[in-house]
Amino acid sequence: MDALAKIKAEMLPFATLLGIEFTSAAADRVTAEMVVRDDLCTRPAILHGGAIMAFADTLGGVGTMLNLPEGAGTTTIESKTNFIAAAPLGARVVGEATPVHRGRRTMVWQTRITTPEGRLVALVTQTQLVLPAT
Repeated sequence: MDALAKIKAEMLPFATLLGIEFTSAAADRVTAEMVVRDDLCTRPAILHGGAIMAFADTLGGVGTMLNLPEGAGTTTIESKTNFIAAAPLGARVVGEATPVHRGRRTMVWQTRITTPEGRLVALVTQTQLVLPAT
């Protein structure tokens, strides 16, 4: 089973709640899309910063999962977001997560959230702790 099929087969309940649709998944790049729904917005009707961060965190977590040794787990230990532009209600945002560092104990991922036209909405850098198999 390829990585994208594996991710789609996994039950990721929070990703489902957000409406995240994975479009590609590999050890060096994870992409997904999400529609800006009213229940993900602040006022005025633009995508809430927390929803942006959750979208990016999900992509970085999935990227880390695809690089873990058998039986290991992961958790986010740090995340930093630069908000650049708003994403209005009804827009589709695109996330692309790529690794900055893939080590034995930590992994660092950078996720670009853009509009389909390429306008940058946010840039997120997160650190994932690698949890050894138990």
